[in-house]
Amino acid sequence: MASTRSTAAAVAVPDVALPSGNARPMPAIGLGTAAIFLPHEATRDAVLAAIELGFRNFDTAYLYRTEKPLGEGVAEAVRRGLIGSREEVFVTSKLWCTQCHPDLVVPSLRETLQNLQMEYVDLYLIHQPICQKPGPPVFPAKREDARPFDFKGVWQAMEECQRLGLARAIGVSNFTAKHLDRTLPFATITPAVNQVEVNPVCHQEKLRRYCAEKGIHVVAFSPLGGQDWTGKANAVLESEVLAEIAKARGKSVAQVSLRWVYEQGVSLVVKTYNKERLKQNLEIFDWELTDEDRLKISQIPQKKLEGGAFMFSPEGEFTSVDISEINYAEE
Repeated sequence: MASTRSTAAAVAVPDVALPSGNARPMPAIGLGTAAIFLPHEATRDAVLAAIELGFRNFDTAYLYRTEKPLGEGVAEAVRRGLIGSREEVFVTSKLWCTQCHPDLVVPSLRETLQNLQMEYVDLYLIHQPICQKPGPPVFPAKREDARPFDFKGVWQAMEECQRLGLARAIGVSNFTAKHLDRTLPFATITPAVNQVEVNPVCHQEKLRRYCAEKGIHVVAFSPLGGQDWTGKANAVLESEVLAEIAKARGKSVAQVSLRWVYEQGVSLVVKTYNKERLKQNLEIFDWELTDEDRLKISQIPQKKLEGGAFMFSPEGEFTSVDISEINYAEE
């Protein structure tokens, strides 16, 4: 059940109690830090600005190379008195495909914690249901680097992370119902979260129903449609339907999209390092869409998800998981 918390920006941000694990309640909106090509200082400064505005939820990953600046930003916020301690923020990081080997899971999280300069993460996720040979991330992924994904072994190692107190809760990202079906039978700890793309052009209704039935909370990445590996226009921010609703409500298209995602019972991770947009992204909790708005959004054509296809080399099939499961589009 969600509770609310007032931020420094006088915005009431709901907190969501995760269905499993020992993490503190997760603020319903978080700052994403998938900023691989930005300088270290940009992430650190954005984290500080976000904390000053009232953000208390931060999402990173080994892949992003933003664990260190995120940790620095949190530490600096404590030094400046913006927050009392690290305990006041909810931090998520993720295990990359090259680390998805049972014997590498705990050491990988220890490396993440060293990067963050923290004793624990609130939530640790398997980033993709894909396994590659150990080593640094390589794009595009090579077919010969594929390894079978050991769902049981990797998940049991994730459970060990929680038992050791290195992660207060554990979960997955980019998992379809098929991937979860291969994980849940031997899970003694149910994934607390499945982080997947959700936005007005990617409703994920079937997967969200599945997760609700299994007691798994859904967190949305790309709630503004930002993940598009094809170079096409952003179907969310350029949606005429959303623009019409935004104009009528006196909101931005981004705020309408974020509000719609939140009304689905889904938490949000949204990336922007622009201070004004950070502020606007927090201003979605004191108003509601109308039934007419929701009906219009429900009729927006849905896009096919690429899933992990952007990772694959063109010379052939990537075989670390069944290729039929790589496409994340709903059947």
